[in-house]
Amino acid sequence: MSEATRCGYVAILGVPNAGKSTLTNALVGAKVAIVTPKVQTTRTRIMGIVVEGDAQLVFVDTPGIFAPKRRLDRAMVAAAWSGAADADAVALVIDAKMGLDAGTRAIIEGLSRAGHKAIGVLNKIDLVPRPKLLELAAQVNTTGIFTDIFMISALTGDGVADLRAHLARNMPEGPFLYPADQLSDINDRLMAAEITREKLFVQLHQELPYALTVETERWQELDDGSVRIEQLVYVRRDSQKAIVIGKGGQRLRSIGQAAREELKEILGREVHLFIYVKVREDWENDPERYSAMGLEFKE
Repeated sequence: MSEATRCGYVAILGVPNAGKSTLTNALVGAKVAIVTPKVQTTRTRIMGIVVEGDAQLVFVDTPGIFAPKRRLDRAMVAAAWSGAADADAVALVIDAKMGLDAGTRAIIEGLSRAGHKAIGVLNKIDLVPRPKLLELAAQVNTTGIFTDIFMISALTGDGVADLRAHLARNMPEGPFLYPADQLSDINDRLMAAEITREKLFVQLHQELPYALTVETERWQELDDGSVRIEQLVYVRRDSQKAIVIGKGGQRLRSIGQAAREELKEILGREVHLFIYVKVREDWENDPERYSAMGLEFKE
């Protein structure tokens, strides 16, 4: 490693479902953020870390920015804007299929008011004809806040290496902030909870995934090298608890099996996962739940 290293934070912003978590994982080259087809999957800031040449890039995958209605919504949006304020660079992910919709325009206006420049990242280019992409790039360019515009597909990886190299070249000089082989700042307990929450999002329908949260209650290292993990899924009502558990406990077993398999692969050892469902009507107004999610609780 040369002496003149670079290191910096890159905030990944965008509306819900623009592909921010998929892009973060693609930039890091490993899964550090959960990904589902549903909007507002990411609830807190999750950092993905990668070394590119002589630079260490710390990507901050933020919750999607939208018009908040509930306390949890407000905390998620605040975490996203905080990520932008603290970053050395901002990458605004724009769904090329949706274009400059009202939500994306609102983010651009917010960045402009704060005096932030950004890199425009047109994502999902594999789904859009080239003439439409060029037209969108021209529209994006007229906003005046973008220093550069990249066309990528986070899903296929097209254009991701060019974006990563550009970011590395433009980070400020300084020492690495994390060990060179570290991929994320997320701890094992939160990572395990996030993986289970991802499986819940995938297997449950309609609004139920947004009415629950997952916490790792216990993490026990066993003598045989395996780990015992106990988790609580908080829901608001008894009817929701019944849906999560499923007939004869079938759905919860399916969710637990999917989470266990992924945890086993990530941790490289046997995992004993126990998931319990608990009704707590007002969990969204409980400061302890926000602390567990890494969000700030505001009165």
